[in-house]
Amino acid sequence: MLLLIALANVSWYLWGRPGDGALAHPPATSPLDAVLQFVMMVVVDARALPMFAFLFGYGMVQFARSRLARGIDEKMVRRFLMRRHLAMILIGALHAALLFMGDIVGAYGLAGLVLVWVFFERKDVTLAVWIGVFLVLIGALAALSIFGGLVTNMSSPEVLEEMARANQGADVSSMRDAAAGDVAYPASITARLGTWVFIGLQGLLLVVPVCVLSGWLAARHRLLDEPWNHIPRLRLLAIGGLAIGWLGGLPGAMHHAGLLPLHPALFWTFLMFTFFTGLAAGVGYASLFGLLAVRLERGPGAAAVEGGERSLPTFWRLTASVGRRSLTFYLWQSVILAPLLSGWGLGLGAHLGTAGALAIAALVWVSSLPIAHWLDSRGSRGPAEVVLRRLSYGSAG
Repeated sequence: MLLLIALANVSWYLWGRPGDGALAHPPATSPLDAVLQFVMMVVVDARALPMFAFLFGYGMVQFARSRLARGIDEKMVRRFLMRRHLAMILIGALHAALLFMGDIVGAYGLAGLVLVWVFFERKDVTLAVWIGVFLVLIGALAALSIFGGLVTNMSSPEVLEEMARANQGADVSSMRDAAAGDVAYPASITARLGTWVFIGLQGLLLVVPVCVLSGWLAARHRLLDEPWNHIPRLRLLAIGGLAIGWLGGLPGAMHHAGLLPLHPALFWTFLMFTFFTGLAAGVGYASLFGLLAVRLERGPGAAAVEGGERSLPTFWRLTASVGRRSLTFYLWQSVILAPLLSGWGLGLGAHLGTAGALAIAALVWVSSLPIAHWLDSRGSRGPAEVVLRRLSYGSAG
């Protein structure tokens, strides 16, 4: 999960070059960059965020279940959840102000705050109905965007060029340059916070709620807690979700690569469709990880159900150590990438192509493995988890 997040986020630091409307990818300067951007748009972009949101929602149910099992009152558990989400908004705001405008912790905290208040104790059927409502709304917006883009593409060349000029200065590349470009650090704080608020509200209204509610439903039926009991369902979700998600990413990727007869100014044509199908991919990835867990547990000498994680191969034990500290190592990525790539730091983001940026993102993720192992050997939580725990419920949880 965190590797995909790192790969998805690093392009937001590649400043000083024009973008493609709502995309963070700069113009490709080599065939390798072009291929990697195409693959990213199909496999990762707008797919990692829904996956993270689904798992965030899943974790909320696990959090409540563990507290209730300790005999904590339901009203107190709800209070813990509300405080936890307020703390996430605070952490997200600091993350955005100091390092990364694309922070998602705050958006998830805001969504959690609203959704717990409205839906957390509702029946499964109620959650399913509202998931359907959100999907219909997002699907309708996607269809309208495609229809509008195709109709607008039939306008005269002069109108389309005027539209392209109007888009300049109001696209992602301009926001990226203001937040991570060659600007004074205090000025970059204002730019990052403004973008973060926009992203948070957009996520609350569109992608995050349906993913969180889906995570709740999955957790209530222990889809990932007990994946061995849900193998047929996990296979269906993994294959179907990834097929829909990857196929749904193709039109936007093809437009970005210039493979469709659509004017570049109409970058927004497939944007909502990319988000819409990304929901399926997010669930598909989470389900794929559940199937992977079953395979590892049943592998030679690696029966985690019986023997625990000690019997797993070293690599998987390391990734599990990172996963238990996901907030810490999500923030760790920004701690390294922001000063390394931003104009107010070393400024490498102005010179890297997509291939170089993705390589650095992967190395940053790799660097988290030994740190997580060290924390595991000491029996320590991640520092961000310690802060979130203290802000959420102090010593009462």
